[in-house]
Amino acid sequence: MAIPDFLREIRATLGHQLLFLPGVSAVVLDDGGRVLLGRRSDTGRWSIIGGIPEPGEQPAEAIVREVHEETAVDCVAERVVLVQTLDPVTYPGGDRCQYLDICFRCRATGGEARVNDDESLEVGWFRPDALPPMREYETFRIKQALADAPTWFEAPS
Repeated sequence: MAIPDFLREIRATLGHQLLFLPGVSAVVLDDGGRVLLGRRSDTGRWSIIGGIPEPGEQPAEAIVREVHEETAVDCVAERVVLVQTLDPVTYPGGDRCQYLDICFRCRATGGEARVNDDESLEVGWFRPDALPPMREYETFRIKQALADAPTWFEAPS
């Protein structure tokens, strides 16, 4: 996974200590109600699209950028689906992070879904009733994005 320059500079001083970082993710829907997913190159798992905002970047702008960078799909952020602190992650190089994830429901506006960087092995559109195996917290985000109104209960981690 590509490490943003600002984070590389922090790691040069901080080492592998746990960093608490903002994160953004997206449930991107096309006009047919299909969900855009990427199969991650670091884990091999299918996932909703996500990333880290650059310093000073607004979260909605960050997720629109991330979706395009990873999938070549253009989108607009329509609403916040969920804000949640995720469990800490340890990356293969030993870096430890914990993300405060802001998940957006996004609407695709153009572009053809394809692998557009080194973060994905595959990219594709899936019907909500035919999703590949994914982490529970990601399927929860998809259900929340498809709901007309928010539900107020503990989200899975």
